[in-house]
Amino acid sequence: MKRALIAIALILAGCASAGEAPQPLPGSLTYGKVIHSPYRPGTVVKNSFLGDFGYRVFETYVVQPDGTLKLTMQSTGPDFLWQ
Repeated sequence: MKRALIAIALILAGCASAGEAPQPLPGSLTYGKVIHSPYRPGTVVKNSFLGDFGYRVFETYVVQPDGTLKLTMQSTGPDFLWQ
């Protein structure tokens, strides 16, 4: 039991510290440019676009106090739904 708790604690610690800040991809709002948003600081802005190999890229930005957008989350998924 004690070993299991230690293993879980190590796994969670690794998940929390292993992430790097996401980098803008071609198609991102901030790829190669600085965007100034008219929204209030702290506002969450979502974006999605078609990435490589037909995958949909989902992004989340947060408006910073100076009005620029900061990319905080980026994930990919299929561009279609199987039914």
